[in-house]
Amino acid sequence: MNITIIDVAKAAGVSPSTVSRVISGSTRISAATSKKVKAIMEELGYHPNAMAKNLVSRTTMTIGLLLPRNADEAFLDIFFPEVTRGILSQANRSGYDLLLKTGMTECEKVEAVTKLVKGRRVDGIILLQSRNKDAVVRFLHEEKFPFVLIGRTPEFPDIMTVDNDNRQAAYDVTRHLLQQGHTRIGFVGGPLEMVVSSDRFEGYRSAMQEAGIEPRPDWYHIEASKLKDDGYRVMSMLMGTPERPTALVVMDDLVAFGILSSLSELGYSVPQDMAIFGFNNNPMSPVSSPPVSSVDIGVYQLGFTAAQALVGSLKGQPQERRRTIVPHRLIARESSMHWINPKS
Repeated sequence: MNITIIDVAKAAGVSPSTVSRVISGSTRISAATSKKVKAIMEELGYHPNAMAKNLVSRTTMTIGLLLPRNADEAFLDIFFPEVTRGILSQANRSGYDLLLKTGMTECEKVEAVTKLVKGRRVDGIILLQSRNKDAVVRFLHEEKFPFVLIGRTPEFPDIMTVDNDNRQAAYDVTRHLLQQGHTRIGFVGGPLEMVVSSDRFEGYRSAMQEAGIEPRPDWYHIEASKLKDDGYRVMSMLMGTPERPTALVVMDDLVAFGILSSLSELGYSVPQDMAIFGFNNNPMSPVSSPPVSSVDIGVYQLGFTAAQALVGSLKGQPQERRRTIVPHRLIARESSMHWINPKS
């Protein structure tokens, strides 16, 4: 027999409306009454209907997560499952479920987020990526809908963001390669309309110029996505240039793996012929051949902190900082160390 709210009310000696208020967490009910009703619910094995509870509280207890590409492609990159793990960990602690949405184009992303917001399917949203003049960010900002961006956007400095200092991280990587004796250092990144890509490119260029070196256009490639196959395509372009780079700052370890494979097929050695330093500290980076140097950007912590900020905002807690920076850490491995300057 299904236990109803009326059964609980009779057993507890209270009205059904009192039971409803206990379920919704109303402060109008005394602690003693609330404790008594909850004890009866447990004794009878009563489980509140989630939809009914949400109708009373006007919340869904669900957080929306927008993936910036289709799920099949996204989860090939360690960043997305790891950042999602961080978000899930904090959401579960706070009693929230997670609803994933995807979109390949900007229109698809806006449509997906619009349905979540207008349909009141989630209480807040976490975005994993931002581009300049981002339509999704603009929509959520205009709707005044609770959201947190993992990344940053120069257009809306007042929104809640969780990010790394990507300029400093790329600057630090470039300085490391300069200290290893390299002067012809290239950069492999995504489109500069992506804020993370433009920030890392600026960090790279700043370190080079500080060292008195003006990066040449044929030393950098800024159209790679986070796919291993792009590593092959990039190397076919870079290795054919006069005075080719002897070291590369690479936007993601997946691309770095493609570069490693391509160099091996072409008969080049790492780091003797080309040093490589990637980002995201993929679990395969320490065991690749050679082990790939990488920037640990604290992917899990990015997700955990973003969910923590969003949940705090949804609960009405004052947010001391609108922008939170998660520290990065350089992990230098064989792919960028012990380089010997070639004679030619």
